[in-house]
Parts: sequence; structure tokens; C-alpha cells
Amino acid sequence: MRDFFAELEQRKQAGLYRTRRRISGPQKPVLTSNGKQLLSFCSNDYLGLANHPSSIEALRNALPETGLGGAASHLICGHHDAHHLLEERLAAFTSRSSALFFSTGYMANMGVISALAGRGDTIFSDRLNHASIIDGCVLSRAKVRRYAHGDVSTLATMLAETSGHKLVVTDGVFSMDGDVAPLVELSSVCREHGALLVVDDAHGFGVLGPHGQGSLAEFGLSEENVPILIGTLGKAAGTSGAFVAGPALLMDYLVQKARTYIYTTAMPPALALATCANLDLIEQGDERRTHLQSLIGRFRKEAVGLGYELMPSYTPIQPIMIGDNHVVLALSQALEERGLLVTAIRPPTVPEGEARLRVTFSADHSCGDLDYLMQALWECRYLLDSRSTVL
Repeated sequence: MRDFFAELEQRKQAGLYRTRRRISGPQKPVLTSNGKQLLSFCSNDYLGLANHPSSIEALRNALPETGLGGAASHLICGHHDAHHLLEERLAAFTSRSSALFFSTGYMANMGVISALAGRGDTIFSDRLNHASIIDGCVLSRAKVRRYAHGDVSTLATMLAETSGHKLVVTDGVFSMDGDVAPLVELSSVCREHGALLVVDDAHGFGVLGPHGQGSLAEFGLSEENVPILIGTLGKAAGTSGAFVAGPALLMDYLVQKARTYIYTTAMPPALALATCANLDLIEQGDERRTHLQSLIGRFRKEAVGLGYELMPSYTPIQPIMIGDNHVVLALSQALEERGLLVTAIRPPTVPEGEARLRVTFSADHSCGDLDYLMQALWECRYLLDSRSTVL
């Protein structure tokens, strides 16, 4: 029998053991954990909409009309008018022909990838893609070829030497590095080699592009350039669920083939209406995005000045590279002792030797919040010197 206890002990010794943190109250910059207030810099609520009064009011108003549960799958009797309205709003907002509402981003990636590729096909996946993309590739049973992060030249060579149906899938904004994929170049090479391009814009939707339409809109990439767009609604959109947008033909195909869409109960329709309300806030949120970019720019300048190593990111995801698992845990703990919640990210979420603090910003953070973070990072700077003794 497999020794599960020994495996857990090994994870603890390697600094890889994971624990859950209980949070009380709503999601906002100041969270309550075990009765202690912590200023959080680890949420994906980039626009501060997870606790927005308009969203809460929209949900409250929707419940008498829609009820609570989805009750059945979309293909039985669970596809509510509210779901359909959200799909129409998402298609229009992203300038796509059609859209489908999925229960989670993980389910969207697994369902879309495994539906659009199968045995005999080839999927090309960026080496730093999210776990949900990786698992979708495995589930498809297609041949999977991974290309070095953002390496379009190598991808072009791989595509040129491969025949048959080809699917290229990438994150738009990479969740652990915060950088943006070379989307224009990817679109060009996919068109040249007859490959279908899928972009998961979970961390770009709501933040990047005109009116928060996402990373594809930021680079002016249309449905013709990038046929399949996947987006998450539990991050900048502040609610829950996910969507896939693209040509009506492919959306119809996914209704027939995407198992994570077909064989699961529909999300509560009231959440769909609350998301519609938050789409209005995203569209009208230029002031929020401007403030967010101001925080990011100032953080980058001051963190580098303190001697911290950052990644080349202009998004709300700002990793501080540490390297050693034990040192990054110590730094995270030292910040928590000062009233800050900043998550330590370790393998296998990131490659070996690339442990980091994943600092994320929200439009709800104030300049004073950033002052407090920078003061704490200055006080904890001494921990970086312990890397030489640990390594």
C-alpha cells in the first residue's frame, strides 16, 4: 500500500506542505483570518468587485425572480433566461459572435480543450500554462507538445513539422509570472500553419484592453485572429463561473461535445444576473484601472529600489522572486506577523528553484495600503540574506 503519511512528511520537510486558511466575512483588502485582521495582497479580485454594493444588490434582487439553485444541466432544464442573457452580454462585450457560460474556469479549459482535440490530433501548449490547461490536454488524449514559455519561433518549427489537426493553447496573462503572452505573434503563426488558437484570458479579462475587454482587445485581436477566448468571472469580474466566446459554429460544437458543460448542473441563475451588473461596472471602470496601474507602477519602482527581484509584468500580478522554499515561507510569515497576507508560491505550481511571493493588487487598495506593504518589505529585507545560508 502506498505510504501517504510518508509523502506528507516529505512535503513538510521540503517546504512544500500546503494548508488552508479560513477567512471570515466578505472578500476585500482587509480580511479576517482566525480573528486577526490582515491586509491582503494575494487576491485575484483585481477591480474590487467581489464585494461591490451594486453586485450584492443585483444578486439580492435576482433571487426572488430566479430562485437559488440551477437544478439541472443546461441541456436538461437548467439553462435559464439569466444564463442566456449573460452569454449574450459576454459575446457583445468581447466582440465575439457567441458565448457559453461554464461553472468554473477549470471546467471551461478542460471541456474546451478536450472537445476541440482528440486522438490523432496535436496540441501545442506553453510550458507555463495553468494546471487546468495541462489537465485539459491530458483529458483530450491528443498528442501534446510543449514549447518553451513564449517561444513563438520554436512553436512555428513544431507546427511546420506536424500534420493533421493542430490546436495551440496559451494563457493570455500567466497567473504566476504576470506577463502577457506574445498574442499577436501567436495569432500570426497559427494562421500561417493552419492551427486553431485558444487563449485563456482569466487574468486579463476586466483589467487589460479598452474598457477592460481583455488582453486580446489590448492588441486589437478579433475573433478571426483568435477564434476561441476563455475568460474567468471569479477574478476581476468579482462573481463566479467562466465563459468561452467565439464563432457560433464552435459554440454549438462545444454544446454537443464539452463534457464539463454537458454533465454538470448549471450555476445559480441569480449569479448570472449579478455578473451582468458587474459587466457594467467593468465597462465603466476606467478610473479603477487607472488607479490600479498607478499602484503597480509605484510598487515596481520601490520594490526594485529595496533590492527585490521582480518579473517583467505590468499586470496586477507582481511576483517577488526568492528561489528557496523555506526562505519564501519565512518571508511570507514575517509579513503576516506585520499584518499582511502575501502568499508564498512553491513547486509544483512554479518550477523548481523559482519559489516566490505572489503580490497581487486590487483597485480597492489605497495608496496607504501600498505604503504599509513597502514598509514591511523594507523591514523584512534581511531575510533575503538568509538565502545564501539556506541554499
